[in-house]
Amino acid sequence: MQLVDYDFDLPEALIAQRPPPERDQARLLLLNRADGSLQHLHFGAIVDQLAPGDALVLNQTQVVPARLRGRKVATGGRVELLLLRSLTEGDWLARG
Repeated sequence: MQLVDYDFDLPEALIAQRPPPERDQARLLLLNRADGSLQHLHFGAIVDQLAPGDALVLNQTQVVPARLRGRKVATGGRVELLLLRSLTEGDWLARG
């Protein structure tokens, strides 16, 4: 596989900013490997999809609640930064 194989459009509006109130209601996308079809489920249904010998890998990354909004002094233009993760004390990886 090449890195370009993982390139796809992901609208920012589809990226969760916080978990749902009921964790088992998080969305789950299921790929049927036999026919390539996709099924949209909720995570509470994961146990119905596992077979003996399956491996379940958990991703425990968390959404950092650090969206900073401001205005440029010179032009009044809006600016928004999303702090992704702390690199060192006082330094952050950010997107904006």
